[in-house]
Amino acid sequence: MPTEPNEVTSTPDTVAVRAGRRASGTSLAPALWASSTWQSADLDDAHRRAISTRHDAFYSRYSNPTVRSFEEAVAELEGADDALAAASGMGALASVVFALCSAGDHIVAQRQLYAGTLAFLQGPCRRLGIDVTFVDVAEPGVFSAAVEPGRTMLVVAESPSNPRLELADLDELGSIRGPFTLVDSTFATPLGQQPLRHGVDLVVHSATKGIAGHNDATLGVVAGDRELLDEIWGYAVLHGATPSPFDALNALRGLRTLGVRTRHQADAARSLAVALADHPTVHTVWYPGLSEHPQHGLAMKQMTSFGTVLAFEVGDRDAVSALFDRLQLARVATSLGGPETLVCHPATSTHAGLTADEQRRTGVTDGLVRVSVGLEDPHDVVTDIERALEA
Repeated sequence: MPTEPNEVTSTPDTVAVRAGRRASGTSLAPALWASSTWQSADLDDAHRRAISTRHDAFYSRYSNPTVRSFEEAVAELEGADDALAAASGMGALASVVFALCSAGDHIVAQRQLYAGTLAFLQGPCRRLGIDVTFVDVAEPGVFSAAVEPGRTMLVVAESPSNPRLELADLDELGSIRGPFTLVDSTFATPLGQQPLRHGVDLVVHSATKGIAGHNDATLGVVAGDRELLDEIWGYAVLHGATPSPFDALNALRGLRTLGVRTRHQADAARSLAVALADHPTVHTVWYPGLSEHPQHGLAMKQMTSFGTVLAFEVGDRDAVSALFDRLQLARVATSLGGPETLVCHPATSTHAGLTADEQRRTGVTDGLVRVSVGLEDPHDVVTDIERALEA
């Protein structure tokens, strides 16, 4: 049964445990609806299902009960009317962009983006005649200043950004009138910030990361106004970035522990950031929870958790390679949000597809390391990285 709003279920941790159970009956574990198609009673019933919006007992490219449960849970966590899942975070983003933008339209996006998003905006979008203007997220008022009235259809932000955790001012984005506004909130998760409450139209997540949280699901989701999402769904059905019910099941399971996981990981991330900020071989640490972060005041204003990811600078690629060789607990991998502490070198992994100039403009240097802090004991994580640095 859907969760009825009341005082007990108003806190995000409780919502994460209780939401998204409509298709599971009395089962405490999420029900897996693996079917790709459903039988109709007659021609009229088949026609009704075929022309319905997101009917979850027709054909799973249109919708699926397990996927729908995940969407409803994310919507409740984000304070949204509804949500729409996709096969990946990039699938969700592409569905939004191509549903809302056509040849001749204009997008404003921050320069500090995940490299896949940047490549998508610079490649397919421009090839199809969608113009994109990139701005520096740290400059106040820069998004609204770049909007071209009557032509700009979408404003895209990523906050905190990948990999250096720059922040977009959510109130500024929410005050923009005319184009739709979208925030990639993957690093924050719905428990770290809620852009819709600041007036932003859409929030997107790579649910592969912190939301699912166990490195066993590939999934994206976008939340916002139901009418707008229904329009995006109309394109997404044709686009075919269909989420797997198996991945939705794993993501629902991950949501149940989202509160306790992210709280532990965020505390550990801050402990590591503090330790690294005092380490003689570390040049700079980027973590919104540090008072030294240039946007710490903004983080205090709009985030309820500073996240589970941080970045730091150690010099050059050789220094990073030597550091990675000496790590014993942290693993070298490009994802984030899972139970294991992961380190990656953005210049040769997440942002490897960018040119040297593009990497420079997005703040990706040869000495930059990104850390996704896991569920290990925080002392062990700090000790492992400090020992590797000192060696």
